[in-house]
Amino acid sequence: MASPLELLEPLRRGEPRAVGRAISWMENGHPGARPLMASLWPHLGRAVVIGITGAPGAGKSTLTDQLARTLRAQGQKVGILAVDPTSPFSGGAILGDRIRMQRIAADPGIFIRSMATRGALGGLARATQDAIDILDAAGFGTILVETVGVGQDEVDVVACVQTCCVVLVPGMGDEIQAIKAGIMEVADLFVINKADRDGADQVEREIEAMKSLAMPRDWDPPVLRTVAQQGEGIQALLDRAGDHGRWLRAHGGLAAKARERARLRFESLLAEEVLRRAKAQAGPARVEAAIQAIADRALDPYSAVAEILGEA
Repeated sequence: MASPLELLEPLRRGEPRAVGRAISWMENGHPGARPLMASLWPHLGRAVVIGITGAPGAGKSTLTDQLARTLRAQGQKVGILAVDPTSPFSGGAILGDRIRMQRIAADPGIFIRSMATRGALGGLARATQDAIDILDAAGFGTILVETVGVGQDEVDVVACVQTCCVVLVPGMGDEIQAIKAGIMEVADLFVINKADRDGADQVEREIEAMKSLAMPRDWDPPVLRTVAQQGEGIQALLDRAGDHGRWLRAHGGLAAKARERARLRFESLLAEEVLRRAKAQAGPARVEAAIQAIADRALDPYSAVAEILGEA
């Protein structure tokens, strides 16, 4: 499978090796990545994409595992993108997907891929959106995107998924984290996981109180409870995700999300390409000289950029 044409058909049949190869092409900037995506583009838009995000330790991996098992029991093919912290040494994902999801990793109807954030904001690898499209083209009916968590400005997950589930747990101060991260605007569903713990009622009250203070939204995010370790509340979560999907279709929300996703992808790829061309045109020596000048306080960063772009 050395060319996009050779990879295309096995990929569309959902063959795991072809799917994995295509995602690697996208991650690594393989020369065949662009023509492959161009060939896939007309075949996209069929999958339901659900984001699972929230604070570390909220049980997102266990919840994702249970969602996938439930969907498989209903006959669906499920793709999982687990976006993990980046190793500062290898650039790869530190947390292994098959370590966290051993029970489902061997199921041929489930494809799991760990992706490193590689410094991307929003807990999403740069190639995650491409990976979503590859899984969509490969016939996966539902794609679960599990992220490392939401930060102050790191909410790009919203543009990549149809339904965003924000997971909180009692006793971890998630209510304060929610306010800081601005996840009132992110969540389509609030999920209180480990809801058998003391404090679940308090978390729900605080979420409802914050909802009342937030800007009005056409869709009122429901608050659900799960105990992922026991599989409790999983079907109810899927049902409400389905409700949200139907609401989006009825109110033009899918088209709006598609446009926002297109904007995010276009602007990020444009910025990446402009950076590549600017560095190539200036040459390594000039780029390094500008960096050193900034470090030595001989030149401010704005002037250095303008000089590299020929605007000084």
